[in-house]
Amino acid sequence: MSDQGRKLEQAARAAWLAHVAGRTQDEIAGIMGVSRQTAQRLVAQAMAEGLVKIRIDHPFADCMELARELRARWGLQFCEIAPADAPEAGVAHHLADTMERWLRREDPLTLAIGTGRTLRAGVARLPHIDCPQHRIVSLTGNIATDGSTAYYNVLFSLSELVTARSFPLPLSVLVPTEEERHAMMRQPGIQRVIEMSSQAAVAFVGIGTMNDSAALMLDGFMTRPDLDRMIAAGAVGEITGWAYDRDGRVIQGLTNDRVASAPIPPRDTTLVIGAAFGPEKLPALLGALRGGLISGLITDAATAERLMREG
Repeated sequence: MSDQGRKLEQAARAAWLAHVAGRTQDEIAGIMGVSRQTAQRLVAQAMAEGLVKIRIDHPFADCMELARELRARWGLQFCEIAPADAPEAGVAHHLADTMERWLRREDPLTLAIGTGRTLRAGVARLPHIDCPQHRIVSLTGNIATDGSTAYYNVLFSLSELVTARSFPLPLSVLVPTEEERHAMMRQPGIQRVIEMSSQAAVAFVGIGTMNDSAALMLDGFMTRPDLDRMIAAGAVGEITGWAYDRDGRVIQGLTNDRVASAPIPPRDTTLVIGAAFGPEKLPALLGALRGGLISGLITDAATAERLMREG
C-alpha cells in the first residue's frame, strides 16, 4: 500500500471511531497509538477527503406537507422536499438517499441516469454500494465536444461507487448533423443501451434551462444561435438534451433533430425523478410537470412553494 493509501486508511479508521463508534479524541488517540492532536487531524482529514457522509434521517414536517401537496397538485408518484436553508446541499442529500434506497434493493433492476450538476452533486454523497444484481444505464451521451469524457457526466462517477454493471452511451449529447445521428442510432451497441433505458424501473434526470445559463450552451454542445432559435420556438427547458416548451411538449426539429440521447423513459412503466431547484429552474420545472415528462421530483421548499403558487 502506498503512503497516501496508508494515510487515508488511518483517516478512515479515525473517522469511523469518531462518528460510528462514538469515541472521544482522547480515546481515538489511545486506540490508534497517536497523539490527541494527530487524532483530531486525522478526523478532519477524513472530512476533507469526502470519506465521511453525514445523513440526517428526521423528516421536517413542513417539507413533508409540501411534498404531499405537490404530489396531489401534479399527480406525482414520488416527491421529496429539502429545507430551503441550504437548497443545493439539501437536494443533493435527498437525491443520494433516494438513489441509495433503490440500489440497495435485492431484486435485480435497471436504473437509468441522466447528467448535470445536481445529479453529480447527489452521486458524490453516495457511499460504496455492493449491488452486482443491478444495471445502470446512461440516458445521454457521455462524451464532450472535444472527445473527452463530459465533465458533468454522472454514469462514470456512479460506477466508481457501486458494483452494478454500467452501460454508457459513447456519444456526444448533440451530434453535428441529423444524418450522423440516424447512422449512430443504427449501431447495435447504441440500440441495446437505448432499449435497456426504456425498461428501467427508475430514472434520475436533471432539469436544464433554455436561457443565458443553459448548460447545453455553456458546456459547448449548443451554439448561441442554436439556443436563440430554440427559445424563439418556445423552448423553456430540456431533459437529457431534449428541449420542450412551457406545456412540456418536445420541440420538433432544430437541435432536437441532433440529440443523441435515449428518449425520456415511459412514465407509465418507469418512475422518472427530476432533480432541480432555484427560481431560474421554475419555467423548466413547470413545463416538465405540465407535460408529465417526470413522475417524481426532488427539490427544495422555496422552489416547491413557487411550484404550488405559479402552477
